[in-house]
Amino acid sequence: MSAELKFKEHNIPEDNSSDNSVNKGRVNVTNLVSRLNNEKKKERNSNIALSVAAVSAVTVFGIILSL
Repeated sequence: MSAELKFKEHNIPEDNSSDNSVNKGRVNVTNLVSRLNNEKKKERNSNIALSVAAVSAVTVFGIILSL
């Protein structure tokens, strides 16, 4: 499921600059590394948000049970 989301969010910038046309058949490693880092940051932030939500739900549930 997460692979589907990553594929849907994948945007390929279409630059028509001169240096891009020279390297047309080659892979730019720095772009790939920066994309990987951005995806890791997004995934880490979503994991943190999910963890906070889960801990909050458990805390609220515990408070309700203690009343």
